[in-house]
Amino acid sequence: MKTFACTHCGQPVFFENVYCESCNSPLGFDPGDQTLRAFEIQPDGIWRPLGPDADRRYRPCRNYHEAQVCNWMVRDSDDTVYCRSCRYTAVIPQLDRPENRRYWFLLESAKRRLIYALDQLGLPIPGRDEDPQRGLAFRFLADQRSDHRVVTGHDAGLITVNIVEADDAEREAIRTRLNEPYRTLLGHFRHEIGHFYWELLIADGPRLDEFRALFGDERADYQAALNRYYQSPPPEDWSRSYISAYATMHPWEDWAETWAHYMHIVDALGTARNWGVRIHRAAGRFDDWVDLEGDVGDFRTDIIRVWLPLSQFLNSMNRSLGQKDSYPFVIPDGVIQKLVFIHQVVQDARETAG
Repeated sequence: MKTFACTHCGQPVFFENVYCESCNSPLGFDPGDQTLRAFEIQPDGIWRPLGPDADRRYRPCRNYHEAQVCNWMVRDSDDTVYCRSCRYTAVIPQLDRPENRRYWFLLESAKRRLIYALDQLGLPIPGRDEDPQRGLAFRFLADQRSDHRVVTGHDAGLITVNIVEADDAEREAIRTRLNEPYRTLLGHFRHEIGHFYWELLIADGPRLDEFRALFGDERADYQAALNRYYQSPPPEDWSRSYISAYATMHPWEDWAETWAHYMHIVDALGTARNWGVRIHRAAGRFDDWVDLEGDVGDFRTDIIRVWLPLSQFLNSMNRSLGQKDSYPFVIPDGVIQKLVFIHQVVQDARETAG
């Protein structure tokens, strides 16, 4: 995530901000330019940018003011009332319960970070309007009965998220019950979008055999694998080849878990790069600094050279603040091979789309 400055006064502003705390200008994110802009609201309701591109005309996404769950903008020339991110939402929570509006806000915030990151990676994001059968869409649903829970998951481009995942206390209880080291709302989005990109970039494509060599044969019965996972513990040596215990369940879940970690790593590196962070490789070796400038090229080299010391620093910083490790994972060589493969798939998709 890159850093932003108010285009009116230069004050640092952040991705979710709706106004500048220095000059009080309304803020909105332009997904076309990937820029957070300051605006002046005209009497006719048009938003005019302050600073560069002052001749452009924008409207806030309908969910900006009416629902207060979005801060993205729409070009006035566009024939839609919803922004690039909100157009992917097919079903929102029922808003007759006050807490559901808060959950919806958190869900949309995480989704905007996801869409931003996918745009930064240069990946295609076909929606239902482009591909009615497998295009991307999101449903945010709540449990209707205690004996029938909404299952977060992906099915042919449709990603369903149980809105309880936006409740910190409930999500932590689930994390503890399932003995997971890490469970976040953004992590769910990154995991489920991994399933979407498996269907888009791997299934029936030229890399399917290479996928099977690394992750296993996805034709294995999924329901049987799911039952086996919850009825018996994973193999004792699972950490040698998998990023998480859940990744051992089925090749599809191994791919999705590894994809999510690819997005964690690339986004964290991008944020550190934009803040000008420099990390030395090991404590006490102040002559061996890691420069985070530049794109991730050779992922095998860069993950070892850059991500490992950065994640160690983040974990140490969290511990100093009395928090759990921000990245409680070990990345063995077997997982690095899978990350390299995903990086190659992403680069190929970016070149094809570009």
